[in-house]
Amino acid sequence: MSERVLRVVVVDDHRLFRAGVRAELDAAAGGSVQVVAEAADVAEAVAAVRLHAPDVVLLDVHLPGGGGIAVLREVLGAGGETRFLALSVSDAAEDVIGVIRAGARGYVTKTITGAELADAIRRIADGDAVFSQRLAGFVLDAFTGPGAPGRPAPVVDPELDLLSAREQEVLRLIARGYTYKEVAKELFISVKTVETHVSAVLRKLQLSNRHELSRWASDRRLI
Repeated sequence: MSERVLRVVVVDDHRLFRAGVRAELDAAAGGSVQVVAEAADVAEAVAAVRLHAPDVVLLDVHLPGGGGIAVLREVLGAGGETRFLALSVSDAAEDVIGVIRAGARGYVTKTITGAELADAIRRIADGDAVFSQRLAGFVLDAFTGPGAPGRPAPVVDPELDLLSAREQEVLRLIARGYTYKEVAKELFISVKTVETHVSAVLRKLQLSNRHELSRWASDRRLI
């Protein structure tokens, strides 16, 4: 009996990254995982899932039009059997917890290999929960730490809320010691765009340099 072919939709706002995922899955899965559609924003993602009814959606967390959580709410609110696996550059606890609470079955980062991603898709399709190393702890903490039932709600950070989702991604990578070139490669944007985001972050947070930015992020456990 032939192996079941899993139908996948890839949702990410970077065309080159979507092409890379398709190529990696073609090479690693031996035809057992088929990318049937791609989407770059929330509206395209919702339309693609409704049209193709895939087994699994690979979903970026930060998307134009409302983010991955908006896709989950739109699709899962209407029912259906499609399962979602978050695939993101971000390994921030709030991102992991947010999409899992919205209905995703797992969360892996973009450092994953093609073979690992194909295996994760199969496991998600079979009903398992899949997480990159150390991310599962974030989900467990969500039910035992602050914000869980019977626990105090997390403190809202008005300064962090000043930053866009992309600026927060850049902030975390810079704070971890990434160079501008490394951030550009990780996020599939130009070095000039990274410089623009860093300048905006420093201005909004009233910081002077990368050292102050790293300390600011560390104090808030963002890295």
